[in-house]
Amino acid sequence: MQYESERIEYKSQMIEDLYREVIAFANSDGGVIYIGIDNQGNLTGIDNVDETYTRITNGIRDAIAPDVTMFVRYVLQDNKVIQIEVGEGSYKPYYLKSKGMKPTGVYVRQGASSVQASPDQIRKMIKESDGDNFEASRCLEQDLTFTAAETAFQRYGVEFSVEKYRALGITQNDIYTNLALLLSDQCLHTTKIAVFNDEFCTEFRDSKEFGGSVFKQFEDSVNYLALCNKTASTIKGVIRTDKKDYPEEAIREALLNALVHRDYGFSGSIIINVNDSKMEFISLGGLLPGLSTEDIRIGVSQPRNKKLAEVFHRLRLIESYGTGIRRIFKLYENCSVQPSIEVTTNAFKIVLPNMNVVGTTTESTPETAERTPVVITPQMKTVMDYLAEYGEMTDEDLQELLNIKKTRAYLLARQMHENDLIDIIGRGAGKKYRLK
Repeated sequence: MQYESERIEYKSQMIEDLYREVIAFANSDGGVIYIGIDNQGNLTGIDNVDETYTRITNGIRDAIAPDVTMFVRYVLQDNKVIQIEVGEGSYKPYYLKSKGMKPTGVYVRQGASSVQASPDQIRKMIKESDGDNFEASRCLEQDLTFTAAETAFQRYGVEFSVEKYRALGITQNDIYTNLALLLSDQCLHTTKIAVFNDEFCTEFRDSKEFGGSVFKQFEDSVNYLALCNKTASTIKGVIRTDKKDYPEEAIREALLNALVHRDYGFSGSIIINVNDSKMEFISLGGLLPGLSTEDIRIGVSQPRNKKLAEVFHRLRLIESYGTGIRRIFKLYENCSVQPSIEVTTNAFKIVLPNMNVVGTTTESTPETAERTPVVITPQMKTVMDYLAEYGEMTDEDLQELLNIKKTRAYLLARQMHENDLIDIIGRGAGKKYRLK
């Protein structure tokens, strides 16, 4: 007599947990289930073989996903026992449709028992079946909604339907993929934006974290960064010219690059750091093998997330692969400060410099010109507005007004004095500042 083992299971009759056993064998190395033999290996037989056989075959087909029937074979023994031979499946994990691809619905064989699979075991099975392509792999979370995605598709005049799901790669065999997760309202990845007072990005001024669909993250981040993109005024004689700190299109392209091309196999967030001199866009995942930063700059592109890039391309949010970085550098073509790219093994950073930082203007001034135009930064304007209202201020007033350290206040005051914006009255503790 054979006892129950890792590959043998006995059932005296047809019961619902039979599906659990089939799933466990299909997710493991296969096995055999005998209906009509009790746990001790004693023959009990089946009263109504035909009815039981029909229930078993229909139940296995209807209760288990993906379709496991091609790995299941039935043998009738002496019209008393139904032998169910389950082979190892090729599209793991198999799970109960009623429970989904969660530990409560996924089982594996452990000794003579069928037990719930751990989340790590489920992820491993998905990776082994689907490969390393994150966006094409089946998603652990299947209860997804697409409110933000539908709004985005509607805004750009593109149909968003069940048929599109399949065409875009949102579903595979009616199962949501990780691409679907990224587009869904339940997306687990986020974008973090921090604004700093200092050059080294250590003193927080403000911070935001945006989640939900990548479409929502894109819109929320663009809107917030627009608030950080100040307008500086250049005064030459009686002519005033307003200029944004950063090209709006450069911000958009840098953000799209981070969202579309990051490695979503990492759980960390996209990081955007902002201070008075630059914006840094940091995304997880270095360059794909074989590519260099120079390749990226000249327009060579090998998308990490091809399907996600295709979705953004269909919505005309990106024009074509590889043009975004080139466009950023083009926007800084006539500027003395230039964007920069830094790459590590697991991260990609693009830095947009503030074009309105004093001393970075690129307008060529003839030698006969009386003076280079003064670029007034937002901090300078705040100081000048204060002095216009109150007449004078101390070092302490300046530090408190801008929420900056003593050294930064000193450097700013010196810049403004050198550009004939303010006068410095006195020295030491009694020093004060006044408008020119």
